[in-house]
Amino acid sequence: MPESIDDHVVRTLRAWPSRPAEAVEEIADPGRLLALLDAQLQSRHLDLTIRWLQSQGEAFYTIASAGHESNAAVAMALRPTDPALLHYRSGGFYAARAAQVPASTAIDDVLRSAMASADDPISGGRHKVFGHAGMSVIPQTSTIGSHLPRAFGLAFALGLAARSDVQPQWPLDSVVVCSFGDASSNHSTAVGALNASSYCAHQGVPLPVLYVCEDNGIGISTRSPAGWVERSLASWPGLEHAVADGTRPTELLDTAARLAEVVRTERRPAVLHLRTVRFMGHAGSDAEIAYRSQREIEEEYAQDPILATAGALIDAGVLTPVEVLARYAEVRVEVAERAKDLIGTRRLDTREAVTSPIAMRRPRADVLAPVDRREQTFGTRLPEDGTPLTLAQTINATLKDVLAARPEALVFGEDIGRKGGVYGVTRGLRKAFGATQVFDTLLDEQTILGTALGAGLAGFLPIPEIQYLAYLHNAEDQLRGEAATLRFFSNGQYENGMVVRVAGLAYQKGFGGHFHNDNSIAVLRDIPGLVLAVPSHPASAPGLLRECLALADEGRVCVFLEPIALYHERDLHAGDAGWTATYAAPARWPAEAAYELGRVRTYGEGRDVLLVTFGNGVRMSLRAATQLADEGVGCTVLDLQWLAPLPREELLRATEGFAAVVVVDETRESGGVSESVVTALVDGGYPGRIRRVTSADSFIPLGPAADQVLLAESDVVEAVRALQPE
Repeated sequence: MPESIDDHVVRTLRAWPSRPAEAVEEIADPGRLLALLDAQLQSRHLDLTIRWLQSQGEAFYTIASAGHESNAAVAMALRPTDPALLHYRSGGFYAARAAQVPASTAIDDVLRSAMASADDPISGGRHKVFGHAGMSVIPQTSTIGSHLPRAFGLAFALGLAARSDVQPQWPLDSVVVCSFGDASSNHSTAVGALNASSYCAHQGVPLPVLYVCEDNGIGISTRSPAGWVERSLASWPGLEHAVADGTRPTELLDTAARLAEVVRTERRPAVLHLRTVRFMGHAGSDAEIAYRSQREIEEEYAQDPILATAGALIDAGVLTPVEVLARYAEVRVEVAERAKDLIGTRRLDTREAVTSPIAMRRPRADVLAPVDRREQTFGTRLPEDGTPLTLAQTINATLKDVLAARPEALVFGEDIGRKGGVYGVTRGLRKAFGATQVFDTLLDEQTILGTALGAGLAGFLPIPEIQYLAYLHNAEDQLRGEAATLRFFSNGQYENGMVVRVAGLAYQKGFGGHFHNDNSIAVLRDIPGLVLAVPSHPASAPGLLRECLALADEGRVCVFLEPIALYHERDLHAGDAGWTATYAAPARWPAEAAYELGRVRTYGEGRDVLLVTFGNGVRMSLRAATQLADEGVGCTVLDLQWLAPLPREELLRATEGFAAVVVVDETRESGGVSESVVTALVDGGYPGRIRRVTSADSFIPLGPAADQVLLAESDVVEAVRALQPE
C-alpha cells in the first residue's frame, strides 16, 4: 500500500534541511503566503479528520480537497462579498474565504456539514456542501458541472442590475467565481456555460465571472488526455485565459489577483486553469489502488501544494521546517479536538424537519402597475375594455401587466423578443419594455434555465420560456438538480423563484410530430417543491399565471405549461366563442382565490359522472359532456389546474356525491397524470367506480397518424357509457 499523504508530509518536513541565512530569498509580502498555508492546513486536516469521523460512524460523506488546496489562492484574490459557486474539492477556497469574514470558522462549518449536523450553517444537516450565506458561498450539488449555467446567469444578472433599479444582495462590482474539475469541463452543462460566456463576450455584454478549472488530471479513474484541458479552455473567444500551477504559490497568487482584477474592472469573463493533484482517491469509497499504481500515487506527493507553500516560506526565511511542522501539528490537534466536541451533534430527526425548506410560505403583497403605466403599456384600450381574448392573448396581457408593475421581471427565451414567440404569445413585449426586460437568448435550454437560476438569486423575477416541451428534456436537470434543490441545500437561505413558461402538449394542427406535440410531463411531477400549473381556458390563465408569479416571489420554482393547441382556439362548439374570455381588471385580481395553489375549477352541474382532467382535456371533456347530456347522462368537468403538487383535498371534496369518476388524461398511459389521480382517489377512500382514459404509450407521429395514439373525445364518451348501470 502507498504511504499516506499525511505520513509523507510529516516525514518530508522532518527531513527538510534548514535554509542558511545567506540563501534566503526575500519576498514582498510573506503574510500572503502565511495566510495561504493556514487555509491549506485547515482544509487538509479537515479531510483527514472527517475520514476518522466516518470510521466512528459520525461523518457520512468524504470527498477530499487534498491536493487541491492551492485553490485558497483564488479566494484570497477576491472579496468575501463576491458570490462563489464551488467545486466539491474547493475546501482550501472555503477556508481562505472564512478567514476573510470575522467570526467565521471553516473548521466548524465543514465538520458540521460532513456530520449531517442540524447546526450546519448552510444545509442544516441535509448534505455535505460548501456554503455559507454570510460568506457569499452558494451551495452546489454534486451533479457534474451543473452549477456553471447558474454562475453564468448570476454574472449576467449582475450586469443587468447595473443598468436597472434592481439591487442584488451583492455589490454591483462583484465578481462571480465558479470552480469545477477538469473532467467536468467536458460535460454539456459546462461547455454550454463557457460557450454562452464567450457568446456574450463577443457582443460586449457585461459578464463578470471567473471560472476556475481545478485540473488534477483524472475524473474518478479516467485520465484527461495530456494537453486537452488547456487547449479546450484556451479556445473560447473572448475569455481571458491563464494557467497557474498549485506548486508555484507566489505565481498563483499573482495570477489569480490579476485575473480577478480584469473581471472586476472590465466586466468580462475569464478562466483560470489551475493545475492540481488529487490525494486520498475520488471519495471515501474509492480504492484508487485498483486503477493507479503505488508508484503513480506516491510520485504525485511531490506536487503537494502544502509542501510547495511551506517550501516558499522556508526559502524566504519566514518559517523553518520545524516551525512548519509545528504549525501542521497544531492545526491537526485543533481540528481533531473540535471534531471530538461535535460527536453526538444534533441531527434532523423528523420528516417535517427534513422537508421544511422545500415549500416554505411567506406573506405576499400584490404589486399593481399605476394606471398611467398601464395606459402607456396597452395604448388606447386596456385589455379589460376590449373584446374577449383567446388563451394566447390573455397570457400576453398578463405578461404585459407584470412587466409594467415589476421592473425586476424578465421575459426571455428563444425568439420571444423581435418575433414575439413562435405562436405570438410574447408579441409586442420587447417594443413596450425594451431589451433589458425582454430579450432573445441563444439556442440552448440549459443556458436559458441557467440565466433564470442566476437572475432569481440576484433579485430579479425571471420568466424564461422553453419553446417546446420536448426541448426541456435536454436541460431538465437545471430544474431538478439545481433550481428545486437550492432551498433544500441552503435551508431556505438562498432561493431562485421563477416561472418557466413551456409551450407543450399535443393536438396541434398542421404543424406537429413528436417534438412539437410532446405529451410527457412525468419529469416535472416528481420534483419536490416544484409547482406545475396547466391553464386550459382564457378565463383561468391570468389568475393561474399571477399565482405562479406570487409563488415565485416566495422563492418557489414554477412551471406554467401552456397547451399549444388551445392558444388560438375561440370556440367550444362551432361559432360560440366559448373558448374566449374577458380579461379581468386589476381591481378584481385580489378576488382570484379560485386560482390559488391547490384549487380546482369545475364546469357544469351534472351529478352522474365527474370528469377529472386538465389542459386540452377540459375542452374535450366539456364537448363530451354535451353529447352525453343528450343521452341523459349528467357530467361535471373538474379542471385540476395544478398537477404538482396535485390538489388532493379539493379533488376528494369534489367527488362527494358522485357514483363514478372518469379521469381524462391526455398524457401517456404509463407515467401519466391519471396514475397519481387514481392513487389519490383510492388513498382518499373514494367509494365509487373509477375509470381512466389516456393517450397511448407512444411518441406522437406526424399527420393523421397522431389520431391513433392520442386520447380522443370519443374515448371519453365511451368510458362514461361503460360506467353507466345497465
